[in-house]
Amino acid sequence: MLQTVKGVIFDFNGTLFWDTPLHNKAWDLFLEKFDIKLSDKEKGEKIHGKSNKEIMLNIFSRPLTDEEIFKLGIEKELIYQKLCLQSDMQLAPGAMDFIMFLKEINLPYTIATSSGIENVDFYFKHLDLGLYFNRSSVIYNDGSLRSKPHPDIFIKALESMGIKAEESLIFEDSFAGIQAAENAGVKNIVIINSNNDNYSAWNYPQIKNFMDFNTELLFN
Repeated sequence: MLQTVKGVIFDFNGTLFWDTPLHNKAWDLFLEKFDIKLSDKEKGEKIHGKSNKEIMLNIFSRPLTDEEIFKLGIEKELIYQKLCLQSDMQLAPGAMDFIMFLKEINLPYTIATSSGIENVDFYFKHLDLGLYFNRSSVIYNDGSLRSKPHPDIFIKALESMGIKAEESLIFEDSFAGIQAAENAGVKNIVIINSNNDNYSAWNYPQIKNFMDFNTELLFN
């Protein structure tokens, strides 16, 4: 069979690592000290798929300096990482087998995540990502990229892999992430429904975990 997909891009949080409840809890604990409460719907709109900088600017009703944003972000991520270490940290069901399949057919793949470097390093250490991914090829938000739904993170991943948008397949779970993939011109999008969200606004293949993925979608 002719391989039509030339590269696979994985979102990370909620896609390869089902940590949305941990992030939500961490945000609740973090915002408690500021007497701020967000509903799950508000978290989906203001937090999921976005960088800490944009999240902080969305949540706090006052201007924030870059230094304040950095300190607030680190404070929140330390809470999140502590919760992760108290949980059974592992990649999404079927993810490791699927990644090994991509290796076997020699299909390039990488991660494009809105997480900052502090969490990327944390994941490589505690999820043994180095067994499956080249650390230097992982695209993360270094502060120079606009948050999803802007396409910046996926455009950078496409450029680093040397493939066109129409040649790629992106796995995503967040609404902002799906919109970012679309805005990057990607047509092959697979939704990972790890949180029982309503994706009726889109007509893309939807799976519960990577064991459900039809690998024939990679070929004609």
